[in-house]
Amino acid sequence: MNQYKPSESRYEEIPYNRCGTSGLLLPAVSLGLWHNFGGVDVYENGRAMARRAFDLGVTHFDLANNYGPPPGSAEENFGKILKQDLGAYRDELIISSKAGYRMWPGPYGEWGSRKYLISSLDQSLKRMGLDYVDIFYSHRPDPNTPLEETMGALASIVKQGKALYVGLSNYRADQTAKAIEILNDLGTPCLIHQPRYSMFDRWVEEDGLLDVLEKNGVGCIPFSPLEQGLLTNKYLKGIPKDSRAAKSWGFLQEDSITLDKIEKVKKLNEIAEAREQTMAQMALAWILKDKRITTVLIGTSSVNQLENSLHCLKNTDFSEEELSNIENILNS
Repeated sequence: MNQYKPSESRYEEIPYNRCGTSGLLLPAVSLGLWHNFGGVDVYENGRAMARRAFDLGVTHFDLANNYGPPPGSAEENFGKILKQDLGAYRDELIISSKAGYRMWPGPYGEWGSRKYLISSLDQSLKRMGLDYVDIFYSHRPDPNTPLEETMGALASIVKQGKALYVGLSNYRADQTAKAIEILNDLGTPCLIHQPRYSMFDRWVEEDGLLDVLEKNGVGCIPFSPLEQGLLTNKYLKGIPKDSRAAKSWGFLQEDSITLDKIEKVKKLNEIAEAREQTMAQMALAWILKDKRITTVLIGTSSVNQLENSLHCLKNTDFSEEELSNIENILNS
């Protein structure tokens, strides 16, 4: 049995950014286990990606109770990876999980009640074999539970030692501002917000969320920065059989891949090539150009894809001309 030993140069490979005004530094790129780490996937492939990510300085692994499929299986598989490889380096890792979406039948299996959030985290910790997670998120706002109850549950979780920090995901600007205020009053500041954000989905700019986070010293970790693979070269010549759009359980559906978007990606890809980047690398760099962004969350299907994505860090600066050209393409 070969015992895993991480690269000794792992902290020379990637920059670390301060998360808002907290004391926590996060790698500029974090690894999400939303896809490719579930029960339907090849375990050894996920294991290889997790090990290689850590070798390259990616210390942050992002999960949620419902990641899979089936729900819960990504946490179970990550628990195996911890036991086999990464557990000895627990104090070098940032492990996050979330609760908000349906996990079990009945009225206590989803949303934002105190009952659900605490029960779900207990299940997540058991699946991963952990005593605590570093970050625990409310995965989505609950329209029927008082925000005070949801935030109170997050504060309780920190006081119980089950999480070191708390965060929000998918909350709009006004909801976020109120949640931050409640958490501050409870003595458990909001560390980070995880919104969907990409060149094709810029609601965080229009809604004012990024301004709220900056004003309150809260970090930001966008997910789906590549629009589930649309902002890559993958779909320029049709839909590959092994792509997310071809999978029946995928979140990217074929009807999302419009001719208009493909034409825009082709034009954007010309700018990327001039920057000596792939389309995916430029899309990630475009997110990271904003200093309000702490880290960008990537999903990968192979070690090679992981390594290619991390190359985005070689060039995160854009000229005014490049930014203007990108805006013209996106708004055309």
